[in-house]
Order: sequence, then structure tokens, then C-alpha cells
Amino acid sequence: MLFLEKRQIVIFCLAGVMVSGFVLLRYLPLQKKVKIVRQAIDAQKSVISRAEDEKAQLPALKEQLLNLQKTMQKYQINVPAGRDWGVFLQRIAELMNKCNLKEQQIQPGDEIKADGLNCIPVSIQCKGRLKQIFEFYKSLQSMERVVRIERVELVNNNEFTGELSMQTRADIYYRAEPKKG
Repeated sequence: MLFLEKRQIVIFCLAGVMVSGFVLLRYLPLQKKVKIVRQAIDAQKSVISRAEDEKAQLPALKEQLLNLQKTMQKYQINVPAGRDWGVFLQRIAELMNKCNLKEQQIQPGDEIKADGLNCIPVSIQCKGRLKQIFEFYKSLQSMERVVRIERVELVNNNEFTGELSMQTRADIYYRAEPKKG
């Protein structure tokens, strides 16, 4: 009987060692691999979901691209290549004459050069009624060339007759011509 009990204990011990060996050497490593595979699947699902969301945004992005291309075409038209600012300053003087503004002064400043886009500050002074000055600004805004108004100063005369002195600092832009050679 003792022999039988020892045999059962040995069988139980061997069964315990086999189960422990199976759990430690086979089951747990496989569970780690399953966990890694599940994480990879979840990551791929996340990537696929994000790609589907981005795919849904493609029509809006295409429309935005078309709008930007239109804006770029306007930019190329409104910001000419080369200075050609003499014609522009003459055009400003014509607008001021058209609006019946008096004591006109148009004075370009020192050119500011940047990479690809250059700027010429222009000081504009004149006198006229408020309606005439606003008409001048409307005309200036509708010009085919980009003009950025930096500062406007309107001062009423001492007699309060309705005539204003206007001083403006504006910037005109042009694209730098590419260097040859």
C-alpha cells in the first residue's frame, strides 16, 4: 500500500510538473503573443478608421484646393512681377484727381525687399471732403494691384468747413523677378 501511495504521489507530482510546465512554457507565452496580436489588430483598426475619416474629408479638401488655386491666380494678377510702380503712382494721382482732392502729394519710400515679395511704402497726402476721401479709398480698393493701407489720419481744418486733411501710409507689393544665371 505504501508503494501505491508513493506511486500516486509521484503521478500527482508529475502531473503537477507537466501542468506547470505547460502553463509556464506554452500557455503564458502564447497568451502574450495573442495579446500582442490583438493590440496590432486594434492599432490597424484605428488606422483604418482614421483613413476612412480622412477619406470622407477629401471632397472638402479638393474644394479648398480649388479655392486656393483661384486665390493664387488672383495673387499673381494683383501682385505683379516687377516694380512698375511709376504707372501705379500715376494711377493713384488720377484717382485723386477724379475724386477732386486738392494739395496732392504722393511720395514713395525706401523699398523693402523680402524673399520673393517686395514692398514699397507710399505716403499719400491731400485735402478734400469726407465723401471725396472715401470715394478715393473705394477706388483704391478696387484697383487691380494689391494695396495695403497701414495708417490713415484725417484732420479737420481749423474753420470746421468740412474740408479734411488726409495722410495715409500705404504699401504696394510686387513679386521679385527670379535671378537669371
